[in-house]
Amino acid sequence: MLEHNNPAHPSFAALAEMDVKTVRAAIRSGAYRGHTAGLAAGKLQVNLAILPSDYAGDFETFCRQNPQPCPLVGMTETGNPLWPGLGEIDVRTDTPSYNIYRDGKLAETVPDLKQVWRDDLVAFAIGCSFTFENALVAAGIPVAHIEADTTVPMYRTNIDTVPSGPFGGGMVVSLRYIPEHQVEEAREITSRFPWAHGAPVHIGDPSEIGIADVQSPDWGDPPVSTDGVPMFWACGVTPQNALAEARPPICITHTPGRMLITDIEDSTNSFIA
Repeated sequence: MLEHNNPAHPSFAALAEMDVKTVRAAIRSGAYRGHTAGLAAGKLQVNLAILPSDYAGDFETFCRQNPQPCPLVGMTETGNPLWPGLGEIDVRTDTPSYNIYRDGKLAETVPDLKQVWRDDLVAFAIGCSFTFENALVAAGIPVAHIEADTTVPMYRTNIDTVPSGPFGGGMVVSLRYIPEHQVEEAREITSRFPWAHGAPVHIGDPSEIGIADVQSPDWGDPPVSTDGVPMFWACGVTPQNALAEARPPICITHTPGRMLITDIEDSTNSFIA
């Protein structure tokens, strides 16, 4: 078990008190490989999708046509792993772990991309719900998975996306149970963050959007508690479904819950970086 105050292997609790440069250094060095919800408060966290340049144009269009699940924050120059528009970022090392898909199938999960980076790869940053979670917490609205140090539950749904070229498929959503008297406040707060998925896409019965059992998420951990009203937000794992459907020879994403943390203030309301 990691010690709270062990600088070589800092715990989540220790990093939650640190600034973004300290958090990123721990991730880059491999000292921390856990989830990033609640880390570097006030800084924009993003979902990551990396694919060959031949697919980049259609994927960019897919993101622009589906702004709730895929709010496009920015993209790199072809072959360049450095991302100055987002901060002192090296996309090969600055996410806790990465999933590598080959021909649409998950091939491996790796701690960094030093051995697989290629000159034809383009990285896309897509907004993340962790941004609005900070705002919910600041307003006194409980976010159970942060309090419990678990990963938010995420589910496939029957909500279709707008296709572009080979990219398409259903929307993925994330679930949070919100006290009934705070549902409208949570909806209003999150609507202020269109680059972080905005307002919920569904409130109430999970079966109405194709979710049979909330205790069996497709990604993340089961809900910590089912007290309150189930609220579902569009999720940045949606592009992973689209990438799987397109089946490029290689594509790379963050592992769910383990995001790229930028230097951008999450109150910023316009991008392309």
